[in-house]
Order: sequence, then structure tokens, then C-alpha cells
Amino acid sequence: MSAALQCLQLDVGNSSAKWRLLREREVTSRGRYRVGDAASRDELLGCTAQLDSILVSSVAAPAAERELAAMLQGHWGVEPWFARTQSRTEDLVNSYSDPSRMGVDRWLAMLGARRRRSGRLCVVDAGSALTIDLVAASGEHEGGYIIPGPALMERALLLDTDRVRFAEDVDYTLSPGRSTAEAVRHGIALAQAGAVALALERAAADPPSLLFCGGGAGTLMGLLDRGGELAPDLVFEGLEVMAA
Repeated sequence: MSAALQCLQLDVGNSSAKWRLLREREVTSRGRYRVGDAASRDELLGCTAQLDSILVSSVAAPAAERELAAMLQGHWGVEPWFARTQSRTEDLVNSYSDPSRMGVDRWLAMLGARRRRSGRLCVVDAGSALTIDLVAASGEHEGGYIIPGPALMERALLLDTDRVRFAEDVDYTLSPGRSTAEAVRHGIALAQAGAVALALERAAADPPSLLFCGGGAGTLMGLLDRGGELAPDLVFEGLEVMAA
């Protein structure tokens, strides 16, 4: 697929999608589309009058993908192209026996990271789930981890424990909590940062370059305090690599 004059890219989750519009490879606008939210739909569909291509990364259910594709094609007359996880893309080699079982967002984030950096990599995506993926310098995916993100961790505590309740809005920091709210939020911060720290510790014989993406990337990067590169558009960058 050749570079498009004007290209819409979407990173679709289960209930919402991040999008960005590129003209001659330069980002001109971006936003978030939420299913059932008329204002965010109108913002997406109003971002441009004409498109040359639509590239999509999606972990949504097939029915939701079909509904999204119909909306986009119906509006612009352009059939969206959906990225799918492969056994190999360029020199990135999947470790899964069934590559289709890996979320395409993880695959694209690794592709984007490979485009940015050479050598061994650790790609951390801090979204609804926290994913940590290690990639060898040769491009072999060494494996990864999937951990509930902060909101999922907190929801599990609230659903399954009667006495863990709080109304305060508390930041995620690493100091021991002195209230239920602080104990929960600070404990979640400890779990998230600790998971990445342990993964890096186990990989210390050949330290990887660290790249962060996802909505919680900045917070997690600060908690971990081990440097690294904040690259919020890694999935989009990987989408461009695969589409090319």
C-alpha cells in the first residue's frame, strides 16, 4: 500500500478508539471515538471531507469491527484496511504457535518500536491492560506478560471485597497508603511498576531499551523511574509499517 495523501488511522479497543488524521505523513488532527457517543462520532466523521485510505488496528469483536467499517466506508466511500497479527512482519518474528491469538495492538507496538530502535527491546503498553513484551535484537519475540491495568485492578477489589470502599480521588504513588483510598491506589501503582521492574530485572543479562505507550504510559514511566522513551503513537507507527 503506497503512502496516501490523506490517511485516517484508528487504534480500536473494546469500547472506544483513538484516531489520528495524517496529510502527507504529518498528523493534522486526532481524537477519541466512543461507541454510542454522538459527539465523538461527529468529531471523527467531520475530521476531513476526503480520504485516500483508512488503516485500522482493532481488538474489538468481529461484529463491532463490521459496524465500524460500515460507518467509515459509508461516510467516505473508502474501505478500511484492518491489520492482523502475522507470524512475521519484516524482521519481527512472532513467538505464538497461533499468531492470530496475539492482540494486534501488541504486535503493532513492537513493530513501531523496531522502527524506532535497534537492539533488544522491552515494549510496555499501559492501557486497560498492562502488557510487557520483550523483543530480541534479531527481531524474535521472546514472550510477554498481560496484567490487569489500574482500573481493572481497582474494579476487582471493589467487586470482590465488602469493606474496600472510598470516595476520595487519590493519585497513584509508591508511598505506603494511610487511608483505604491511598492503600488501594498506591498498591496498584506498586503492582504496575513492580511488574515492569521485575520483568526488566529478569532481562538484566542483556538490558533492553525501554519504550512506553498507552494512556497510562507517562504515569507508569514516572513511577518506575528507569528512563526509557515515551512513544504514545507506537501502535499507529506499527500500523504504518505493516500497511507499507
